[in-house]
This record gives sequence, C-alpha cells and structure tokens, in this order.
Amino acid sequence: MTGTAGTPGTPRVLRAMNDRAALDLLLAHGPLSRTRIGKLTGLSKPTASQLLARLEAAGLVLATGTSEGRPGPSAQLYEVNPGAAHAAGLDVTPERVLAAVADITGRTVGEYELPAPGRRRSQPVVRQVTDALDGAVKAAGLARDDVRRLVIGTPGAFDPNTGRLRYASHLPGWHSPTLLDELAAALPMPVEYENDVNLVAIAEQRLGAARGHEDFVLLWNEGGLGAALVLGGRLHRGWTGGAGEVGFLPVPGAPLVRQVTRANSGGYQELAGSQAIPKLARELGIEDLPAGPYAEVAATVVERAAAVDEGPYRQLLETYATGLATGLASLVSVLDPELVVLSGSSLTAGGEPLRALVQAELEELAASRPRLVVGDVHEHPVLRGALESALAATRDEVFDTSR
Repeated sequence: MTGTAGTPGTPRVLRAMNDRAALDLLLAHGPLSRTRIGKLTGLSKPTASQLLARLEAAGLVLATGTSEGRPGPSAQLYEVNPGAAHAAGLDVTPERVLAAVADITGRTVGEYELPAPGRRRSQPVVRQVTDALDGAVKAAGLARDDVRRLVIGTPGAFDPNTGRLRYASHLPGWHSPTLLDELAAALPMPVEYENDVNLVAIAEQRLGAARGHEDFVLLWNEGGLGAALVLGGRLHRGWTGGAGEVGFLPVPGAPLVRQVTRANSGGYQELAGSQAIPKLARELGIEDLPAGPYAEVAATVVERAAAVDEGPYRQLLETYATGLATGLASLVSVLDPELVVLSGSSLTAGGEPLRALVQAELEELAASRPRLVVGDVHEHPVLRGALESALAATRDEVFDTSR
C-alpha cells in the first residue's frame, strides 16, 4: 500500500478507523471482550489485541474485570476510560442557569443550579456562566481546565451574521454585541451556542423517541412554544438562527400580532402556548387551578385533563389538541417530515390521550401525515442535549488516533 501517513487508505488511517469503531462499540454496548470486539468489527484476534493494547496505552480504554458464567477460561473485558475527557453543558432560562459535566461515556458526574439574580441585583452574564460552570466542575471533583468543550443552550438563537442573541427578549443581559467575545476570553475551552429546542431535538435523536430518524420535527411547549427541524439528519437553523421560532407563526383562531419580536409573542403562542391553557381552563369553568408559574400550572391541568373522558377537562384537552394541530399543519405541509416529536411539560403531561387527539386533528388538517410520538427524554432535556452535543465534538477530537 502506498501513500503518506494520514492519507485515506494508509495503515495509520485504517488503524484510526478501526480504533474509532471499537470505541463506539464500547460506548454502545459497555464492557466487551477482545473476541467480541473482533467479531463486531470483523478484525482478527491478533489485530483486535493490538488495537486494545494501543487504546489502553493511549488512556482511552481500561481493562475492567473478566467475563464469567460461560464454559472455558474467563475473558478480559474492556471499557472506555470514563476519565479520558470531560464535556459540559448549560441550560439557560430567565429563572436559572443549570450546568452539568459529563465524562466521555456520557455519564453526568457533576451538576449545579445557579438561580438568576433579581433585577435589583443584576449580575453580568459572564459571571453567571462561569459561576454555574464552576459549580458543576466542583461537584464533579474536577478543575475548569479539565473540561474540553462547553455547549450553552438558550432561548432564541445567536445570529451567525451578527453574533447577537435574537428571538429571546425575555432573557435579560444576553443581548450585548460583545457577549460572545467576553465569554470566549473568560473560558479556557471551546464554547458553542445552540437554541434550547434544537438541543432537545439532539437529545431525542441520540437517546429518545427520534433515534434512527433523519427527518423529523420536534414541537416544544413549556416556557415558550417552539420547534426544532431536523432535515437529512442535520439541524436546520435558518439564515439568522430563527428556524423553528413557530411561536410567532400566524394561525387561524388567534389574533394577528404585528411586530412580533417586540411583543415577544405571536398567533401560535397565543393559541396553544402554555400560557393559553390556564386561560382556557377558566373559560370552561375549571376553578381549582394550582398556583405557580404558568408552565407548571399548564402541565398540571393537561395531566388532569388526560386522565378523564368527559366534562370540561375533556373539552379542554380536545380544544388544546386542535390548537396544537393548527400550527403543526403549517409545519408538516411545508416540511413533510417522517416524524413529529411532542416534547416539553405542557405536551408530555398529556401523554397518549393528547398525542392521539393531535394526531387525529392533524390528519384532518394536513395532507402530509407524519407519525406523532411523545418525547422520551424527560429529565432536563435541554441540558441533556447540550451535553450530547458537547460530547459528540469531544469524542471526535479525543478518539482521533490518526494524529
């Protein structure tokens, strides 16, 4: 075989490809023996042994116990070294900054929640980010320099053309034109920024209901109503990062809102957003509404409504499903996705009863008929997506043995 080292087809590149395949198998299946790795990769036993020795010497895999319970001698098992690298994620809302650190296997090893300061005690955004990150790093028993990459999820999106946050006027302090430069100067690792709903879609694609799907829409309804668009296996963000900001979408049944970015609202948000549910409940004569933030109230009301088959709660669920399907009809008519994932507490609280109602309504309103499913990632899905995004880039860097 000819060619220089690092050229496709050369031994170094082929070894690196085999190394990466083995590491991905260990991540997916857990501890494996040399023989099992050889069978899964198609490598001979001597080649598999050389591969594992190479990865162990590089600190990427560890020998961890032996297989038991089968005839014959026990086989040495190997696993990815959890401490080979760490990545971090942040989930930013107006109420708090939630941070987490994960090891290279994806296991969360440290978390920290930083409440947002009150308006009278404003704190610079850079300080909020570093304090939240440091809290999670400390909880993991690490130092800030141990984190290889950070992904920050926020409402709205940073416009790639200007570097400024758009579509999130309710997030105080995050709109400075110099913010990204200030964060880059304060943090020692590469930092990426992503829309919060896009991160939920990443979590569902890697771990949840959208696994194996390359064309899907994720509809999110919690603090705000938004969507993520995955086309051909990749997120579609749009020219200004605003793809999926469907809360601004004009829809039948809601007043036409002009200058929506100033109002920070729109037709679809008014028709089917979380804040519309308590209002609808009161209109239907439902009086025993819980106290709390409207997103929590909405989730509780939807959960109650999904548990009954008649009366005002059932009417509420049906009306809510029609509102959701009204906006979705526009999305699926344009995008024709294979799948629609319903996520966010105001949707997942409705479970199968709400999903079935929305599916039936959508089939009446749109020619395209994608399958609707309820999201599987329930615990901090934005944060989980941030970690998955950070880990994907970190693994590409750390697992590259061709250098």
